[in-house]
Amino acid sequence: MPWRESIEPVRMSRVAVLAPADQLRHVLVTLADRGVAELEVSTEAGPGPAGRALARLPQAVPAQPVLSRQPPDVAACAEEGRTDLLLGEAQLEERAAAAVARGGVVGLLGWAPAEAVPPLAGELAGVGAAVVPLPTPRGVDTPSFLHSRGTLNRSFAPLVDTYATVPYPDLDPTVVAGLAYAVMFGMMFGDAGHGLLLLAGGLLLRAGRLGRLNALHRVWPFVVGSAVMATCFGVLFGEFFGPTGVLPVLWFYPLDDPILLLEVAIGVGACLLAGAYLLGTANRWREGGWRLALVAPTGVAGVVVFLSLGLLALGAFTGTGWVVAAGAVIGIGGLVLSFVGLFAQAGGGAAGAAQAGVELFDGVIRLGTNVISFARLAAFGLAHAALGAVIWEGTTGLWAAGGAAILLAVVLFVVGNAVTFTLEGVVAGVQALRLEYYELFSKIFVSEGRPFRPWSVPLTEERAP
Repeated sequence: MPWRESIEPVRMSRVAVLAPADQLRHVLVTLADRGVAELEVSTEAGPGPAGRALARLPQAVPAQPVLSRQPPDVAACAEEGRTDLLLGEAQLEERAAAAVARGGVVGLLGWAPAEAVPPLAGELAGVGAAVVPLPTPRGVDTPSFLHSRGTLNRSFAPLVDTYATVPYPDLDPTVVAGLAYAVMFGMMFGDAGHGLLLLAGGLLLRAGRLGRLNALHRVWPFVVGSAVMATCFGVLFGEFFGPTGVLPVLWFYPLDDPILLLEVAIGVGACLLAGAYLLGTANRWREGGWRLALVAPTGVAGVVVFLSLGLLALGAFTGTGWVVAAGAVIGIGGLVLSFVGLFAQAGGGAAGAAQAGVELFDGVIRLGTNVISFARLAAFGLAHAALGAVIWEGTTGLWAAGGAAILLAVVLFVVGNAVTFTLEGVVAGVQALRLEYYELFSKIFVSEGRPFRPWSVPLTEERAP
């Protein structure tokens, strides 16, 4: 799959389906069977015969809607309890009610992926119908069709979808967000032994051997990616079910150098924030052109302020005056751009200036807290290492006592690691999600899109009543 297709929503087309009035039902059945078009539904027309029949039925057993090729006898369906046919026919009636009739021709409006329009038009041409692409009207949100291709997109999709639907003009950060999540999780869950256990669970999930958890099968790359990063950090830290000495320390042991771990955490956070600002700038460009991208706090203006913050920190740390001065000048330029954007968004005037000033101050404070917030990567990484160290010290102490204490040592090691695995897995997972949503996604998204919901109802080959 080309890389562009993994980061952009599928190109959508506003379409009109034109058909002879006497072929309307046939066309709608074909559209439902193909399941590639989202059709407008009438909000003003009342329910049709099937809808009214459904309303009269007592609480029925939930059924999946189906459609028959020929119009069913609604009364007979109600009498026989064919709720599935009534549900499908009621959906068809809702879309038929939205059709616009002119003479002997009816028209339906909707959306479809641009690549699906030619095949659909060819199939409908046999009954004298046509699919006509239309320009997108102003003020109408184009639906976003995401995660249609690619294992990683489908696996990491819940991470982004839970936060918001990616707006149609925006880049889809699903894969990047999933990888960032895995890195943050791995840093907080840095133990090779625990990582390998999680990896085994992810592979069992992929193979469909986890019973009730098999419903989560599609997220197995998400679990495996987090497990791989946890294992990698565990190898670097020399952690294998705690500081057991099974692995040498390749980089540093967190409890021996917590300040270095904190510096690494802040550095990782700064890199992730920089990536989020770059994605946000690209999205502002796609949403409103270069003007919006230039002055948006999540666009170029935000990037400049973020860069100035980094220069100020670097200059203060190294004691280099010219770096501090450069950071201050660049920061002033970024703040001016941000104020212009916020002022325009507020509508101008004295009230707009006051609102822009407050939002600018809040944004600067928030930017500093965004960076510092990544210190939690170090804090929870230290907590994980400390728990592992306590369990290992207790285990070795009991083992050295000999006798019956050896059995207690084994129990402590197994139970302690099980508790640590569960507790720290939940904590690391929640904290990585919190950083993703509050620190990163707030820079990438400024609005929410609308998901593409194609109308799809399967056909039944049974003879309808």
